[in-house]
Amino acid sequence: MSVLPTEVVPLTSEQSDIIDLTRAFARDRIRPRARAVDEADTETPWDLWKAAAEVGITGFMLPEEYGGGGFTDVFTQVLVQEELCVGDLGIGNLLCSNGFFADPVLALGTEEQKRVWLTPLTGPGTPMTALATTEPGAGSDAAAIVTTATRVEGGYLLTGQKAWISNAGEAEFYVVFAKTDLTQRSRGVSAFLLRKDTEGVAFGAPMRKMGQRAIVCREIFFTDAFVPAENRLGEEGEGFHGLMRTFDISRTVLGAAATGVARAAYEYAVDYARTRSQFGKPIIEHQAVAFRLADMRTRIEQARLMTWRAAKRLDAGLDATAEAAMAKLTASETAAYCTWAAVQTLGGWGYSREYPVEQWMRDAKLEEIEEGTSDIMRLVISRSL
Repeated sequence: MSVLPTEVVPLTSEQSDIIDLTRAFARDRIRPRARAVDEADTETPWDLWKAAAEVGITGFMLPEEYGGGGFTDVFTQVLVQEELCVGDLGIGNLLCSNGFFADPVLALGTEEQKRVWLTPLTGPGTPMTALATTEPGAGSDAAAIVTTATRVEGGYLLTGQKAWISNAGEAEFYVVFAKTDLTQRSRGVSAFLLRKDTEGVAFGAPMRKMGQRAIVCREIFFTDAFVPAENRLGEEGEGFHGLMRTFDISRTVLGAAATGVARAAYEYAVDYARTRSQFGKPIIEHQAVAFRLADMRTRIEQARLMTWRAAKRLDAGLDATAEAAMAKLTASETAAYCTWAAVQTLGGWGYSREYPVEQWMRDAKLEEIEEGTSDIMRLVISRSL
């Protein structure tokens, strides 16, 4: 199952090399640390972040002109994301999180903004970054945010609250979405760059989560936090456009992440079924188990190919909003099924914390929620009918 369907989309030698790198990193560095990271609950695994930065994983998706690895195509990003998330879903998503920050900067930023804010994200000492969109009353409906950006001399004052922000308090750089015009919905949203130490910015305590605990989430509170005018991304009201482009990419990448954890669950279940015997023969020879494994493999292939298609459309400059939603919907529900099926295959042992499948089942649930719930994905797809 670790063999990718390269007869469908042949890989370049550079893509093969980065797959080998990330597959080895996931096997040798991520998987052995995953249980301890989950048990730590609200602690960022800085050792893994630094190790990934040293080999170029945290900045592989950034343009070469800013010091990045130059793999700016979404297709290569999904290849890498799947491999990392075979090691651990939360850690894999953490290590590539700078790409989510970079997307709106690349889409809306000036050349100077790209140089100032993206160049530091390369090399062994790269800081973490965060994308601040979600609010207590605005999740999947990003146009409903109420954090305000009030124009003042030289810039803006941000006032409001964000919730469930990945890397909040850990990150040094933030892209914050706020309303410059409360009378508008999407056309009133603007995007701003700010640093962690900006006066008027405060962070809540780490939020206790069901899974993907490698990523620390906090609330962010803005109280007249001053942002210079030169830190606005694009024109006023263009933030939502940049956010939607970011969503198309991030949903596709998350489709690959969900495929990764589904693959991990499948491979673990197959290995277990080959070595565990019941009624005098390996359980993989029992029809119910074999059929369940067949379903897992089939769903994983479907999720991967739908994710690849969305990535290829994005790289070709085609509209991929529906395709990204379909990829995320299919892959996230595949991850939920496959992790459940792995627990079921292991029986009582699958329910034990001695085995990783129970954690993967908890981790997978978030994929049906973040960057738009499965219900929202169905709504997005229905609008393209």
